[in-house]
Amino acid sequence: MKICISSLGNQRNSSVDLRFGRCKYFAIYDDETKDFEFIENENSTANNGAGIASAQEVIDNKVDVVITGNVGPNAMKLLKSAGIKIYEADGNTVEEVLNMFKDNKLKEIEKSVNSHFGLGNQHRRGW
Repeated sequence: MKICISSLGNQRNSSVDLRFGRCKYFAIYDDETKDFEFIENENSTANNGAGIASAQEVIDNKVDVVITGNVGPNAMKLLKSAGIKIYEADGNTVEEVLNMFKDNKLKEIEKSVNSHFGLGNQHRRGW
C-alpha cells in the first residue's frame, strides 16, 4: 500500500501541510518497502487547477491513501473516482500522522472544502 501525506517539507519530521492541492511536498510512504519518497508539488503555486493537478500526480504515483487537512471538490471527486481513500490529519508531523493512520486513529474525509480554499484570503480579496 502507498500512502501520500501532504507535507510542508521533505523530511519525516516535517509538519503536515493542511492544504492538499497547494501543499509543498507529497510524502509517499510505501508500506511494503517501509521507505519514504518526497516529491515536490509543482502545482502548489498554480493560478488555477492546483487540486486537480495534484490529485493526478498522486494517482500517477499509484497511491492508495491520501492523508491531508483539506481537499477541494474537484480533487476529491478525482481521487475518489480512482479509488483513493482520504483521511484527515491535523498539524502533526508526517511520521506521527503515518503512525496514527496505522493505529486507525484518523477519520476518513467524506466532504470537500470549497474550491480555492487553499488560497486563503488572497482569493477572496482578489489578489
